[in-house]
Amino acid sequence: MRKYFLALAVVAALLCSPAVSKAQGTVKKKFIDPANMDLSVKPGDNFYLYANGTWIKNTPIPSSKTRWGSFDALSEESSLALKGLLEDAAKAPGDNPLMKRVGDFYSSAMDSMAIEKLGYKPIKQYLNDIEFLSSKAEVLKYMNFLRAQSISSPLYRIGVGQDAKDVTKYIISIGQGGTTLPDRDYYLKNDARYQKIRTDYTQYMVTLFKLCGENEAKAMMNAIIVMQLETTIAQAQMSRVEMRDPKKLYNKFSVDGLTENTPNLNWQNILPELGYKTKPDSLIVSNPKFLVYIDSLLAKVSLPDWKTYLKWGVMRDAAPFLSSPFVDANFAYNQSLSGQKEQTPRWQRMSGLIDRQLGDLLGQLYVDKYFNHDAKVRMLELVHNLESAFESRIKKLDWMSEETKPRALAKLHAFTEKIGFPDKWKNYAGLEIKADDFLGNLRRCNQWAYEENINKLGKPIDKTEWGMTPSTVNAYYSALKNEIVFPAGILRFPFFDFNADDAINYGGIGAVIGHEMTHGFDDQGRQFDAVGNLQDWWNKSDADEFKKRADEVVEQYNGYVILDTLHVNGKLTLGENLADLGGLSIAYEAFKNTKQGKSNKKIDGFTPDQRFFLNWSQVWRNNILPEAAAQRIVTDSHAPGVHRSNGPLTNIDAFYKAFDVKPGDPMYKAPELRTRIW
Repeated sequence: MRKYFLALAVVAALLCSPAVSKAQGTVKKKFIDPANMDLSVKPGDNFYLYANGTWIKNTPIPSSKTRWGSFDALSEESSLALKGLLEDAAKAPGDNPLMKRVGDFYSSAMDSMAIEKLGYKPIKQYLNDIEFLSSKAEVLKYMNFLRAQSISSPLYRIGVGQDAKDVTKYIISIGQGGTTLPDRDYYLKNDARYQKIRTDYTQYMVTLFKLCGENEAKAMMNAIIVMQLETTIAQAQMSRVEMRDPKKLYNKFSVDGLTENTPNLNWQNILPELGYKTKPDSLIVSNPKFLVYIDSLLAKVSLPDWKTYLKWGVMRDAAPFLSSPFVDANFAYNQSLSGQKEQTPRWQRMSGLIDRQLGDLLGQLYVDKYFNHDAKVRMLELVHNLESAFESRIKKLDWMSEETKPRALAKLHAFTEKIGFPDKWKNYAGLEIKADDFLGNLRRCNQWAYEENINKLGKPIDKTEWGMTPSTVNAYYSALKNEIVFPAGILRFPFFDFNADDAINYGGIGAVIGHEMTHGFDDQGRQFDAVGNLQDWWNKSDADEFKKRADEVVEQYNGYVILDTLHVNGKLTLGENLADLGGLSIAYEAFKNTKQGKSNKKIDGFTPDQRFFLNWSQVWRNNILPEAAAQRIVTDSHAPGVHRSNGPLTNIDAFYKAFDVKPGDPMYKAPELRTRIW
């Protein structure tokens, strides 16, 4: 289980931050700029607008983006940095094997003329193979082939990860899948927005089938078949809220026992065909009812319909990387979901792709050129300060018993911190990259990653692995490893700056650190112990007290609305909302232990406390397209930026004092109604 600080987005600004850049600037930066604020708004009316209103009014969303804010500007900086590294590597790799491999991949990715000439040739053989399948047994075998070759992943997800109840071992996990639209609601709800998206999705399928040789009538029939089948599959899927319960997702079976429940899916045969070399003792299924339902579909759905479904999966997964008619059709479909006006430039799509595929190679180049290693030392200091503040807060909790507190402290003290970049880099041994074979490079990268994953089975846990690349503007907590991770990409203003006062750094990266720590104690993370096992370490009365407070947060966020009628889903966003509240509270207490935190000396007209809360809010400023906002309400476990800014503040006493928020102000909440957890 992995908890992220934000939902990732593709985004745009300039490489200039002294937190990451090795060259330290001497120009004084205005970390809180009144020109970005709307001083006509009272802080207690809407703090987000008070802190960011003028910026919001004057900052358009770039036409190739769906959102623009603090995260997005930093992500654009990272993207531009990667572009420069890749272009240099492609032009003159010299004797550097890192540059040679990423440079060749980038050269192949940017050779659009070669890609245009290929059309759908890179997938034609797979489509032909599917056409000649003559039985459902052959269909099942070809499904396994497609998955093992990393070409497509029909019906379900499968992979190797840590066993949640014995984190010293790897185990195979099987999860629900089989659909294309972002969430089951897109198939099952019938308001105008979902109906339009389904219409556009159908047209996308028609376009791709035609591009692969079908006539209009056959393409439309195929699209209808896929839509009907995916809708049927969606009906068997758990909702995102249901999937937030880690205990519900942990269902262990023997291979033989699972086969008894799904006789058409013979796992004794499937696992070897997927490349697993030895029969495992057991595996985990997150949604057994889903697999049973899929098993029944295999019998009910006709052979021609399964072949159509398999063809669609191959086309869909390849479309963003084929010739321009496929890429344009893919963008038109995504436009319907997100509202994006123009396609992301090819260089940016390809640099992001290579960062995902060869992140430990490109990451070494990024760290070598852009990361100031002093940031790692300063970050460790901040992490330890936050841990001390969190420890103090746990000891003073009035709702947790003295019996449970030592276990909470043991978990806190067991955190592993990872900062900047991995201690051990992957070398992608055996992976062949060619300067003139983009689709081949992509397939071989996917295949390498697939085999790396399945070959973990039976090996010791690799605790050095990272779930993000160094340039990523994000952070995460892993419950199974009980670790908090901060890539180099996020160690820049407004999160972190060497030249900033403590109020800025604690209101920025300090709150991020606290956020990730709190994930270890949110509604999901609290169910895992100090070593990462899914194990209850709570007294029942303490758990009841926690749930009572968590329910208050659910209710609070359920009341928030965007686009006039769409409510935030308090249950879906609960973990992130708890982490925001806990993270900000812990960061504030740690800040108050600093010299500046103990003073009232103003900088640029603002007190230390005011600067702390203002920087917290400017982290969350963003403008977002209505379509993208509506999609995130359904699919994103994070609340919208305005509510991430304002929601936690209403529960923090110091905010009221810092900005003289009084009864009658829209953001005022009576002291006895303020939620206090960590």
